[in-house]
Amino acid sequence: MSSDASEGGQSRGGIASGLETGKTRDAEDDFKALTPEEARQWRLRHPQMPVSRALRWQLIVGVVAASVTGLLTRRPELAWSVAYGALAGFLPAAIAAAGTMRWARPGFPPTAALAGLLVWEVVKLVLTAGLLLAAPRFLGAPNWPALLIGLVLTIKMYWVGLLWVRPLKSGKAQTQKEHTDGC
Repeated sequence: MSSDASEGGQSRGGIASGLETGKTRDAEDDFKALTPEEARQWRLRHPQMPVSRALRWQLIVGVVAASVTGLLTRRPELAWSVAYGALAGFLPAAIAAAGTMRWARPGFPPTAALAGLLVWEVVKLVLTAGLLLAAPRFLGAPNWPALLIGLVLTIKMYWVGLLWVRPLKSGKAQTQKEHTDGC
């Protein structure tokens, strides 16, 4: 019976046999280190968007949104509210990005990097809430819908930037793939 149980545990594979033997099933056999060329190809297929690009687009969208609002409505208080909303989205994001980058340097343990990310996300939320609460002090009587539109447009630029980075880099990776026949 013990041989049947042991065979049953081995034939099932997976977690049960891993727990019984103290090893994961063929984890070492499945791992394959990449060569430098394979790593370069992987990076071409999986591009990262630089944080500075996202912040730059946030700033551009904030300025454009405030300018367009001012030109279309001819009401400076609306333009200032949109600009302040954009600032309330951009400034905390820039501060959090700078703080997070310090924790994400090579050599930091991954748990410390994750803790740093969480701390800076809390800082970003507190700064954003503080800026929104301080809006009446700086703007007098802000136009809250315009302010929130500026904030939302600025914050959503992360997603637009992520969507834009894929086609640009994918085209470059596709060209490279065509020249190498996928090898």
